[in-house]
Amino acid sequence: MAFFNSAVGVLQTLVIALGAGLGIWGVINLMEGYGNDNPGANAHVR
Repeated sequence: MAFFNSAVGVLQTLVIALGAGLGIWGVINLMEGYGNDNPGANAHVR
């Protein structure tokens, strides 16, 4: 049972780390989307 509890703790840590990584990646993508550094991205407006 101790091994099972240890495995659950490791999986919880991995899931939390994965969620944090995805959250940070999403925030970076949102911030990049508001920039005007790529005029080609607005080509469909014309």
